[in-house]
Amino acid sequence: MFGFLAHGFMLGLAYVAPIGMQNLYVINTAISEEKVRAYKVALIVILFDISLALACFFGMGLLMDRSQLLKTIVLLVGSLAVIYIGIILIKSKPETNNEIDTNKSLLQIASTCFAVTWLNPQALIDGSLLLGGFRASLPVEGSRLFILGVCLASFLWFSGLTTIVSIFKNKFNDRVIKVINIVCGSIIIYYGLKLGYSFISTFF
Repeated sequence: MFGFLAHGFMLGLAYVAPIGMQNLYVINTAISEEKVRAYKVALIVILFDISLALACFFGMGLLMDRSQLLKTIVLLVGSLAVIYIGIILIKSKPETNNEIDTNKSLLQIASTCFAVTWLNPQALIDGSLLLGGFRASLPVEGSRLFILGVCLASFLWFSGLTTIVSIFKNKFNDRVIKVINIVCGSIIIYYGLKLGYSFISTFF
């Protein structure tokens, strides 16, 4: 059973670590603000990220439990989409943005994080295909441990990122971000291939 937790953690880490708007916000806050405020921002990001992961996992999973056809379609589309996401990450050229405005109230920060997470169609689609796809390939007894691993990855990544950037402010640059994206992109492609294998297995 520990394997489900470990797989969820690895996938969650690979999915959340690539540098997007949430990560840039956390990075720039940790660079420009005091640690207490940086950790508050990280906590807000974690709460929204986990809530989206749970919604994608259980919401899409519930629909797929009721339809074998939908489950098969999601496995196929999810596999292709996840592999594509991984390739895009490897090829991307991320840049830290020092112009991101971190001088906001916590309410404004929460609103921004909510918009970036929940009002972002791409995040909803990617999350539903990635997490919903794996919900379709997991046994019932392993699904809860899997999503627990995903949530732990989100918490440890954003809190750890805040800590590391706060300590090594002057060494966190675009080159480091590129390495992160290559590693995470490779892991995501691996999981995309696993989804593809699950899709093929439904016919045998």
